[in-house]
Amino acid sequence: MTRITIAKGDGIGPEIMEATLSILEAAGAQLAYDEIEIGEKVYLAGNTAGISPEAWDTIRRNKVFLKAPITTPQGGGYKSLNVSTRKFLGLYANIRPCFSLHPYVATKHPKMDLVIIRENEEDLYAGIEHQQTDEVTQCLKLISRPGCEKIVRYAFEYAKLYGRKKVTCFTKDNIMKQTDGLFREVFNEIAAEYPEIANDHWIIDIGAAKLANAPQDFEVIVTLNLYGDIISDIAAEIAGSVGLAGSANIGEECAMFEAIHGSAPMITGQGIANPSGLLLGAVQMLSHVGQTSIAEKIQNAWLKTIEDGVHTFDIYKEGVSTRRVNTQEFTAAVIANLGQLPKNFPAVSYQQDARITLPKYQRKPQKTKTLQGVDLFVHWSGTDVNDLAKKLKSLPADAYEMILITNRGIKVYPDGFPETFCTDHWRCRFMAKSPELATKTALIALLTAAEAQGIDVVKTENLYAFDGKAAYSLGQGQ
Repeated sequence: MTRITIAKGDGIGPEIMEATLSILEAAGAQLAYDEIEIGEKVYLAGNTAGISPEAWDTIRRNKVFLKAPITTPQGGGYKSLNVSTRKFLGLYANIRPCFSLHPYVATKHPKMDLVIIRENEEDLYAGIEHQQTDEVTQCLKLISRPGCEKIVRYAFEYAKLYGRKKVTCFTKDNIMKQTDGLFREVFNEIAAEYPEIANDHWIIDIGAAKLANAPQDFEVIVTLNLYGDIISDIAAEIAGSVGLAGSANIGEECAMFEAIHGSAPMITGQGIANPSGLLLGAVQMLSHVGQTSIAEKIQNAWLKTIEDGVHTFDIYKEGVSTRRVNTQEFTAAVIANLGQLPKNFPAVSYQQDARITLPKYQRKPQKTKTLQGVDLFVHWSGTDVNDLAKKLKSLPADAYEMILITNRGIKVYPDGFPETFCTDHWRCRFMAKSPELATKTALIALLTAAEAQGIDVVKTENLYAFDGKAAYSLGQGQ
């Protein structure tokens, strides 16, 4: 008997959770449940986290969490509990299988069968945002080597475990050379350790287009957090419906299983919700806790229900479907098919030991880090950049000289174009006149001088080299 934590969530969450639990019980799953309250009710009761400390204790004690969709209220400083849960519990890998159910569920891609493995803890989903000027806000994109190594290695181990022959990496490293560049660099390093598995790389925009047009060309895709969130929804939709997709969130100690869709408040209480996404998340959960025979029994019964044409409203199609059913009727049909195998779909078989255990991250030897300059981000409402440049160049800074001003990343001084539209947010790059002058004490003197001249510095970013290699981007056009 495995004790797990469940949360029925918001919107259609309670309806699809009840359906899922009914099927688990009928299939003989050896589970005991501790239910917690999370989501909208908790938020609106004054808890901006959407979850109580006691609920966290329950999740951490049981290690396995089956979660229905929740609603995060808009505004009011509420943070996404989905993101918080993944990060607090170290759930670094988000696994989202996407496969065709042709010809029973409409799709243009009958041979589609891929798995998207999404980094789950960092990237823009760190949610570190600031308003810096009247006109400009920023969001910090944080990518770490440990984060990259864990998710990329997980993808190759997943491919190895399930007999998949190729792993594909999606990044935008032609533009974000430091962050996405690190992800691709790590991908190349780890791919070399798995010569039996083919690998390739796509820039995310053309890769997403290729995925939408020819998903059968992919087997396992590994990518960063934001890209993975977007393309997994695209893949689920072109496979037939986002409502059919479940996902696993895997960490070193804990795991969370869920549908990929939201709480769908527009159909709440109508009894028509499709429980398939949460049910397939629960199937992944059963495999995770070692109840593989039950996982197989449920998924095969579900596949038979789909090929029998017993469909909820979201996938029902005249001429293909045989019955349009509500949530309870669909649940009853799956239960009636327990113990049976699909006739036209391949029967599902799960690995007896489906857990992937990665080696602990080994920190690399520390590189030699040298300060080379600083970017001062300045709030200035003028229109002629030459006026700003004149003020900056007049600063009594003996160690650093101003060499560049950009606006929204594009060079506007020196030799900027009058056609370039500028906001009130300026990146002003100062470089050390010689290596020995590049000190933080000199940076403080530079900031002090800027303050004395009434220059509104809203942020600074030190410019470093690691082992002699510059570790910062050039200005666009520089």
